[in-house]
Amino acid sequence: MKILVTGATGNIGRMVVDHLLAAGAEEVRALTNNPRRAALPAGVEVADGYLRRVSSLPAAFAGVDRMYLAPVLETVDEVVALAKDAGIRHIVDLSGDEHTEWQPIATAVAKSGVDWTHLYAGEFTENTLMWADQVRSTGEIREPYPEAANAPITMDDIARVAATILLSDGHEGRIHHLTGPETLTRADRVRQLAEAIGGPIDFVKVSRAEAIQRLTPTMGEYAEWYVDGLEMMVEHPQQPTTAVADITGAPATTFARWAAANAHLFR
Repeated sequence: MKILVTGATGNIGRMVVDHLLAAGAEEVRALTNNPRRAALPAGVEVADGYLRRVSSLPAAFAGVDRMYLAPVLETVDEVVALAKDAGIRHIVDLSGDEHTEWQPIATAVAKSGVDWTHLYAGEFTENTLMWADQVRSTGEIREPYPEAANAPITMDDIARVAATILLSDGHEGRIHHLTGPETLTRADRVRQLAEAIGGPIDFVKVSRAEAIQRLTPTMGEYAEWYVDGLEMMVEHPQQPTTAVADITGAPATTFARWAAANAHLFR
């Protein structure tokens, strides 16, 4: 069984490759836009291609049985049509529900006629790294909604789930909502991060306008969307699911564990 991992040098895609190999997969093909610099593990077949460069895909798709589809919106209709024509039997996509911009990926895959599994992931725990500069330079976090709460999930847990599904049966036609193991407020995260770095971090509540202004240089037009999403999580906190543990047999990574492993980035 040949498995193709698209976006194989991106954060999650590379982790999917690593988890497939760790689980004993023998035929892994990795799609990358820069094979010379990919530095993929030995034994991985490297395919030169890019989801946004559709002309590169037929050769990469040839002979593939199952595929991990990275979240690329612009060309998804063409990509899934080519996957079907190539005889790919199962697509595991990272997408999102109707409340996210990633829903068109799930829709296109479901309409393709190929067996599918949708992975709907919550906020990445790694988004917390946007606080790193603030913490290092000021020892504080400036945000408007300390009680906004969700259950962030690590990229590695998403990759672990994807690899498990690619190597097993019984997930066809299923949607898996992936979260971390616990719901935390923003203030909870700050407290756990402070424990991890071994020093105080103050939570400074600021206005919505200031928060958007602070985020715009790095997030652009998405800054307002992101801040308003935090506000929604005050009244509608995200509840955790057990999907990671149910699928992989091992629990999802706690925020405290992630913070301990990455504390050096905040010091």
